[in-house]
Amino acid sequence: MENKSHAFWAGLFTVLLLAAVAAAAFLFNVDRSVRIPYDMIARTNVTGLYTDAAVRYRGLDVGKVQSIKFDRAHPGQILIRIMVDQHAPITRSTFGTLGFQGVTGIAFVQLEDTGRDLSPLPSSAKQVAQLPMRPGLLDQLQQRGDILLRKLERIADDVNEVLSPEMREQLLNTAASLQQAADGVTTLTRQMQPAVGKLPDTINQLDVTLASTNKLITGLNRSDGPLEMNLNKVGTAAQQAGDALTSMNASVQDLSSRVGYDTLPRVNSLADDVRSAVHSVDRAADMISTNPRSVLFGAPAAAPGPGEPGFAWPAARPAQ
Repeated sequence: MENKSHAFWAGLFTVLLLAAVAAAAFLFNVDRSVRIPYDMIARTNVTGLYTDAAVRYRGLDVGKVQSIKFDRAHPGQILIRIMVDQHAPITRSTFGTLGFQGVTGIAFVQLEDTGRDLSPLPSSAKQVAQLPMRPGLLDQLQQRGDILLRKLERIADDVNEVLSPEMREQLLNTAASLQQAADGVTTLTRQMQPAVGKLPDTINQLDVTLASTNKLITGLNRSDGPLEMNLNKVGTAAQQAGDALTSMNASVQDLSSRVGYDTLPRVNSLADDVRSAVHSVDRAADMISTNPRSVLFGAPAAAPGPGEPGFAWPAARPAQ
C-alpha cells in the first residue's frame, strides 16, 4: 500500500510539472502586442511568400503576414493582409517590397519609406488602409531581362571584335612596341649610370662654387669693400667731369657773347664794303663792254642837257 502511494505522488508531480512547463511555454510564446491590419496591393509575383511570413520595417520585425488572396474587385491584383505593430511608423509614403532570406527562397515583406509624406496612415479592422507593393530586385531583373540580354549580346559582339585576328595582331604589335620601349629605357638607364656616378662630385663642386659666390657677394656688400671704393671713385670722377663741363659752358657763353657784340658788326661792315666794290666792278665792266675805247681815251663826256651849251633838241620824226 505504501509503494502505491509513492507511485501516485510521483505521477501526480510529473503531471503537474508537465502542465507547468506547457503553461510557461504558452505564456512566453503568446504575442501580447497590439497589431493593426494593413493590405498590401501587389501587381507583381509574390513567389516564396507564405502566411505567417515576417514583416520587417527596414530590417526590424514589426509583424506577420495574415493572409494572401486574390483581389476580386481588380483581377490581376493580390491582397496581402499584414498585421503590423501599432508602434511601427507607418506613414502615407510607406511602401513594401519582397525580400528573400539567403538562398532558401523564403520571402518576407520589407517595408520602406520614401519620406515624402510623414503623416501617419490610420488603419483599423473595419477600414483597412492599403499600402503599395513595389517590384523587388528579382522582379526588376525580370522586367529588364530583355534589355540586359541585348546589352550582353552587344558586349559579346564587342568582345568577339576585340578578339578577332586583326585585333590580336594589333595587340601583339603593341606588346612588341612596348617591349622595345622598355628595352630602350633599360639601355638609356645603363648609359646614364656613369653620369649618375659623377653627380656626387658635381654636387660637391656646386657647393664649393656657391660658397665662393656667397663669399664674393658678402665682400661686395661691405662698406669698405672694393666695389664700394670703386663706386666712390666713379662718383668723384663724375663730379669732376661735371665741374669741367660747367666751366666749359661758361667759356662757350663768353665766346658767343664776344662774337655777338664785337665780331658780327665788323663782319657786317666788311660785307657792305665788299658789296660796294662789287657794284663798282659791275659798272666798270658795263662801261668797257659798251665803249671799249674808254680804256685808252677815257670815258666820253656826258651829253649836254637842256639849257647847257651845245644842247640840241632831237629832230622830229616824219608822220607816217
